[in-house]
Amino acid sequence: MARIGIFFGSTTGNTRKVAKMIKKHFDDDTMADPKNINKATPEDLAAYEYLIFGTPTMGEGQLPGLSAECEEESWEEALIRLDGVDFTGKTVALYGLGDQVTYTNEFVDGLMELHDFVVDRGGTVVGAWPTEGYDFTSSQAVVDDKFVGLALDNDNQSSLTEGRVKDWLKLIAPAFNLAV
Repeated sequence: MARIGIFFGSTTGNTRKVAKMIKKHFDDDTMADPKNINKATPEDLAAYEYLIFGTPTMGEGQLPGLSAECEEESWEEALIRLDGVDFTGKTVALYGLGDQVTYTNEFVDGLMELHDFVVDRGGTVVGAWPTEGYDFTSSQAVVDDKFVGLALDNDNQSSLTEGRVKDWLKLIAPAFNLAV
């Protein structure tokens, strides 16, 4: 079984595409195939010591889900279903997609909800990412002048996504015992 599980929520498919981009860097023994969080069970998450979670931020800073007018369940409902998962001893890296121009006051806010979910259940979040190179007004996902995970803007900076993913994987590699 793979050592790293990668789970994403997606509405337009962009977060899934990034999950697949991340997976391309690893063999099947290292990383499992990406799985939509709306199909994940507590047992799925418990099976991995290392996890990567990806999410877009919807509208006014929400996680994707039915109340954000998504067509299907996503992170919003998954956090309720996965509430009893113990993340003690687990290392989790986060990536989030947002639009820093249209949603300049809530850019990648959804990352913070995932961060708090993991930390409140005993997990360790790694992969804080610098805010330099972005142009936004505010984000709940910024702590000590860094995002709590990789921030991507495929609407306005899509040409930077692949390079940012590669650099972020190098950043989290030591915490995940990886050679990238």
